[in-house]
Amino acid sequence: MLKTIFFALCFLALPATAAWGQALPTASRAGDLQLGGGFTVANPDYLNPDYSSSHFKGIALYGDFDFKEHYGIEADFHHISGDPADQLYERTYEIGGRYLRHYGIFAPYIKGMVGRGVFNFPLPAGAPSGSQHPNLAYNIYAIGLGVDYRILSYLNGRVEYEYQSWPGFPPTGLQPNLITVGVAYHFK
Repeated sequence: MLKTIFFALCFLALPATAAWGQALPTASRAGDLQLGGGFTVANPDYLNPDYSSSHFKGIALYGDFDFKEHYGIEADFHHISGDPADQLYERTYEIGGRYLRHYGIFAPYIKGMVGRGVFNFPLPAGAPSGSQHPNLAYNIYAIGLGVDYRILSYLNGRVEYEYQSWPGFPPTGLQPNLITVGVAYHFK
């Protein structure tokens, strides 16, 4: 009789040992998302003598979605301009992939992008007042590197360098260089 009670208690206690095991996660995220903006300073083209002496300033908006630990996608918008009086500006829309690593609060990354760039030209000399400024759109390619750094658990800072190539821009293409400093909200 004592044996039967002992085996019955052991049989009833077996499910309790499974309760002591590690629990499975109840949910997992699809990836990390951050949306941000910043201030951009650019050399519109160091090879083109018409634009090499000026520096453009403007804004940048960006969004990153990292779907794996080291891989993600990024979308960027830049609007940079020279002298406001002549309405000279560059506006770009880009999307592409990025590779990043995490080192504590720092996340250095590299990126490759494709997109579209709009260049607004100044009015030619002698143009009538109120004339429309000419602008043309070009396909662009860009590479960049930068670092995101955690300021708060939900706020990231960014410093980035980007090189763009506008191969269809006359006469020999356009090669802007941009430096962006920004901040982004990191969604948890």
